[in-house]
Amino acid sequence: MTTDENGGTNDNAIDADLKNFGDVVKACRKRAGLTQEQFHTLVGYSVQYVAGVEQGRRHPSVKFVNKAEEVLDAFGLIRIAARQLDRRRGLAKWFRRWAELEAEAIALNTYECRSVPGLLQTEAYARALVADVLPPPAPMEAESRIKARLERQALIHRTPYTVFSFIIDEAVILRQTGGPEVTRELIDHLVTVAELPNVDLQIMPLVSPHHAGLGGSFQLLETQEHEWVGYSEGQKSGHVIFDPKAVSDLHQRYAKLRIQALNPADTVGLLMRMRGSL
Repeated sequence: MTTDENGGTNDNAIDADLKNFGDVVKACRKRAGLTQEQFHTLVGYSVQYVAGVEQGRRHPSVKFVNKAEEVLDAFGLIRIAARQLDRRRGLAKWFRRWAELEAEAIALNTYECRSVPGLLQTEAYARALVADVLPPPAPMEAESRIKARLERQALIHRTPYTVFSFIIDEAVILRQTGGPEVTRELIDHLVTVAELPNVDLQIMPLVSPHHAGLGGSFQLLETQEHEWVGYSEGQKSGHVIFDPKAVSDLHQRYAKLRIQALNPADTVGLLMRMRGSL
């Protein structure tokens, strides 16, 4: 199973990527003139294990990747395929296309009313979200989800800077996901990130007579070609939005949200008061 940044799961999300890795191993094995029966003895894994990897039914261990690369003299192809597989592991199938766009974006606008965006989560907060997922993930899968989420956060510090705008409903912080200690650490982290020159962080007040985001959370990004793309997400589903009219509608809502939310300075003040009350 894999997860989006809010903890949703998808049982079959990584099959295509595993199959791609398996195809690379199979092609290298055939190039070396080996059958599965011959290959499995050389790498020290059962023929069933090898077949599972090649068919995309089993995630390869690090030991298998390194041994297969050595035995097949694969010119680094197997290790490259494994790095690609690991990069995507832990991300839900429906979120991967957006994650690819996100990695190359020059600007990213995010409105969230459910949980703190993945790019702003602390490890403890991410663990609290994953712990509440049903059905519960296996320990290894939970770790892969958290690792993938935290690795994405390198985007915030990458230069040349991507410009980020985050608008988060106050209720998301008041919920105290993970408990008071996790929330205190989370607030400290949000205040630190808010000081970065490429980040604007705004809180939408809990009491607000007008709210342009009642339709739910969404994101917008600007590509390096200066085109805008949108994204929305629900239970076990996500949708990348390319239609110009739909993207324009999201722009209008986001612009209104930026007016309705607290400005960045007042946001930090509110966060510090919230922390003091914990």
